[in-house]
Amino acid sequence: MTTRASGFDARFWLLISATFLGFLGIGTVLPALGPHIKHDLRGSDQVVGSVIGIFSFIALGSRFFSGPLADRRGRKVTFLAGLASCALAGAIYVLPIGLTGAYTARILQGFGEACLYTGAAAWAVELGGVARSSQALGYVSSGIWGGISAGPVIGALAGSFAHAAWVQLLAASAAFGLALLVREDFHPHAHKERRALKFSSLLVPGLAIGFVNVQYPVIAGFLILHLAQHGGAGRAAFSTYALVILLSRFFLGSLPDRIHAAITFYCGILAMAVGLLVIAAAPSPALSIAGTGLLGLGFSFPWSSVASTVLRRTPPERHGSVVSILSAFYDLFVGVSSFVAGRVADRHGYRAAFLMAAFALIGAAIAARFVFQKPSSGQPEDEPVTAEPAPELA
Repeated sequence: MTTRASGFDARFWLLISATFLGFLGIGTVLPALGPHIKHDLRGSDQVVGSVIGIFSFIALGSRFFSGPLADRRGRKVTFLAGLASCALAGAIYVLPIGLTGAYTARILQGFGEACLYTGAAAWAVELGGVARSSQALGYVSSGIWGGISAGPVIGALAGSFAHAAWVQLLAASAAFGLALLVREDFHPHAHKERRALKFSSLLVPGLAIGFVNVQYPVIAGFLILHLAQHGGAGRAAFSTYALVILLSRFFLGSLPDRIHAAITFYCGILAMAVGLLVIAAAPSPALSIAGTGLLGLGFSFPWSSVASTVLRRTPPERHGSVVSILSAFYDLFVGVSSFVAGRVADRHGYRAAFLMAAFALIGAAIAARFVFQKPSSGQPEDEPVTAEPAPELA
């Protein structure tokens, strides 16, 4: 069946706004969480790491729940469940129950983020049309990065961890209200599908996404520390990285829909590789900032290139499961590479960690070779999607 793009109407932008508010709350609390546990709750450094790290493991496990939930009960139910969980986490943070509250809230945040992203991504593709799936996912990512980037600023203005937790509660509640206004057209299939979604069919796309994201914990953990040894500019470089991702996913997110997704994928990882090598070389502050900007630009395309390709080959009633499983590879690789990058940096220095991230892109390139090839004759490709001209972004 040929699917036509429906365009980005008011419902779509309400969804993106709700996504922004949901992640704004998460970003508001996170920077103040470590100091809160260390100083207010008298926790050790190990406890700080445990409380922050439990989020990733819960989010990873929850991906396998949020996807089927989105496909069986609807995208809206999944999205609202994520927002409700994030709002509840904000409420628990302010309760006087010590470390138990911190652990419980982080667990709820992990579950909430998994449902929030899965619901938002699958719903956005439905509202925007599968022909514009890359652009729709780019707008979702812009909402996420916008919220995570603005969150720390709001948290600093809040003045205390308790106030930041209240912001998370209020932001998630406001997002919940906005999402209630969005009508959902997707009708879940009550009967079992003739062919169930096979995890093995998503293994190679997941590996491509996973290897691309090895760089993220390296940037988040060691960019500022690395550049501090070579003229500084670490904070400016990280801000440039985040800002370029935000802007390029918003304004250039339609590129994998307009040209072959393999082109945007390989151009993206090439730019990432050059950016990582520039950072590893630790040149002048200006070149370091340029390198992180190039890295951010390249990083803006691989996810949407792979995800849009897989979604076009997948029936709509399985889109939620596809998004959640591909996201699970992101969680897995980010979690594992965080530990590996720490060990590499400890033994061989920060430069080696950036070189490791660049080397991982070879794995992404190899895996992507099989993602973008046409399905074999035994597995016919879906009929091509007819796309309407995309609207101007001005």
